[in-house]
Amino acid sequence: MSNDHAIDRATEAFVTHRNLLFTVAYEMLGSAADAEDALQETWLRWVEVDLEQVRDQRAYLVRIATRQALNRLRTISRRKESYVGPWLPEPLLTAPDVAQDMELAESVSMAVMLVLETLSPTERAVFVLREVFDIGYDEIAASVDKTPAAVRQIAHRARRHVDARRPREVVSQSERREALESFMRALEGGDLQGLLDVLAPEVVYMGDGGGVKHAALRPVVGADKVARLLVGGLGRNLIPITFGPTMVNGSPALAVHLDGQLDGIMAARVEGGRITGLYFVRNPEKLSHVESANPLTLR
Repeated sequence: MSNDHAIDRATEAFVTHRNLLFTVAYEMLGSAADAEDALQETWLRWVEVDLEQVRDQRAYLVRIATRQALNRLRTISRRKESYVGPWLPEPLLTAPDVAQDMELAESVSMAVMLVLETLSPTERAVFVLREVFDIGYDEIAASVDKTPAAVRQIAHRARRHVDARRPREVVSQSERREALESFMRALEGGDLQGLLDVLAPEVVYMGDGGGVKHAALRPVVGADKVARLLVGGLGRNLIPITFGPTMVNGSPALAVHLDGQLDGIMAARVEGGRITGLYFVRNPEKLSHVESANPLTLR
């Protein structure tokens, strides 16, 4: 087989599975930029593989991507130690088909991605591959350099950890959208009572400015505190501020503009018809993937 033909075959396989590989890497890393870098490393290693020896190209590519994402995840973990304020996942503008796939939409939701942040790198890799992509224990073991028995134990531990922290009820997109619309109306009108009506008493607000944009350095807990923070912040702002609906990480969200320029993305966790979590990403380095839709897939 000529080298050109081998590269053509490798390219075809990589392109076929690229969206899956990106989804795997993003769910492991919480960063689209780092996921893209992991895919670049995956490609460089993939073109060196003798395809005649590969029985399942999809599985082999996922294995390479997982290893590259794991390497990068350990680096990110060290980077987060010096991060200014809370670290939130990088929001992704997603197409309507992502929202229609409830399993995929939940797995990339900001709320679940934040829960994944509490796992160790290996636990996160095992959980994502097993629970999200339904990959077999033997294949996961080969991806994370563990025995299948060890992977089963890790998967069980990670599943218990995530289940204890993830949203307990399935919320429809229409419920999320309705809660966000009420929230947006209250924000636009500086309506303190309107915010208190839509915010759950135990709501948690997290802002991510990365030390570049102003943001709360610690989570703010409680409807009254969060509502006053939001109304007070808007009241002090002399620059025109607008809010617009968007679709981020498979769920309705708000795009916040200051003087016509994108300033941040506000995602929400909705339970029982009220907002229990608000996640405001303002760090400019995390807003590069909200201009065009990102194709995600579980297959």
